[in-house]
Amino acid sequence: MRAVSVRSLIFWPHLIAGVLAGAVILIMSVTGVLLTYEKQMIAWADNRVPLSPDAAPESRLSAGVLVERIREATGALPASLVMPSEGHRPVLASVSQKMLLVDPRSGAILGESAPALRRFFRQVTDWHRWLAMTGEQRVAGRAITGWSNVVFLFLVLSGMYLWLPRVWSWRHVRSVAWFGRGLSGKARDFNWHHVIGIWSADPLALVVASAMPISFPWANALVYRLVGETPPPATTPRAGAAPRGATEGSPAGDLRALDDAWASAQQRVPDWRNITVRVPASDTAPFVFTIDRGAAGQPQYRGTLTVARDGSEPRWETFASQTTGRRVRSISRFLHTGEVLGLAGQTIAGLATLGGVVLVWTGIALAVRRALAARRRRTRPQVSEASSRAA
Repeated sequence: MRAVSVRSLIFWPHLIAGVLAGAVILIMSVTGVLLTYEKQMIAWADNRVPLSPDAAPESRLSAGVLVERIREATGALPASLVMPSEGHRPVLASVSQKMLLVDPRSGAILGESAPALRRFFRQVTDWHRWLAMTGEQRVAGRAITGWSNVVFLFLVLSGMYLWLPRVWSWRHVRSVAWFGRGLSGKARDFNWHHVIGIWSADPLALVVASAMPISFPWANALVYRLVGETPPPATTPRAGAAPRGATEGSPAGDLRALDDAWASAQQRVPDWRNITVRVPASDTAPFVFTIDRGAAGQPQYRGTLTVARDGSEPRWETFASQTTGRRVRSISRFLHTGEVLGLAGQTIAGLATLGGVVLVWTGIALAVRRALAARRRRTRPQVSEASSRAA
């Protein structure tokens, strides 16, 4: 009886899993590449919108005045404001489920924030997360993408073994570690599959594995349990809750309180880049500020300041003050997009995901070539036997 090699025991599950989940993995990889620089592209589009020419160049309205101007212009209280440190960049306001650009010097509404880009990225995200399914079907869509991601992780991990050369000589190592010249057909697909697999394996494994807690509650809970913590309870939206930003008014005293709280937030982190405030819809709810010293996807440079209305000491929470479980969970969330490492991390994650696109494409091509070759081998003896009888 012929012994089965370790490579065969890994190869066949690798091939079958790739064929079964290849289409969904390809969709997730392509959409992941398209989403690589989403935030930078939207910010670039927003910053191209000119500010009001008649406003004083160095002046900037207070947060309370901005909220009042937005309410007067739209008839609704904004749910949040995002204020950049640079005075020449517009303020971003969330109003009635729209993102509006506001002149920080005059309070004038400059228009909607990159509507075409946001619509495009929203559609891409829908495909990435749940295959563009809507309504209750999104539960099934998330399950499909989630388990396809599990298969993808298996493909990457098993590929780390299969992509290595069988013989450790310079000629064999070079054939799987660098692109060959003048290759076509099966040889090209084999070369690309192995070269891209070897060079993208580590970052791709991190990108895929960090998506697990996003896809599955049990994987999210596992992150906390691995560091010896009790997972936080799952949160669900309250039925019948009023949408944020729908309140029609806010007392003037609240606006003065917002200005005082905003000043406290600015003094807390002098080198802040962006401050986001959630505007409370009630007179008693506290003001909550998210203060970023880095990019949006870098939780290690972010802090949260909660300013109560009763004059008590503000509560300041930094990344370092969080539990180990929360820190690991925050890092894993933005490790999936690479944002935790800034623009360089995003680029690496995007290139690794692009490598995943090529891996799936060449892997399926190799599987199809293998199936066609096996079919030809099965039919060849029958053709030869029929020819002999005819002779």
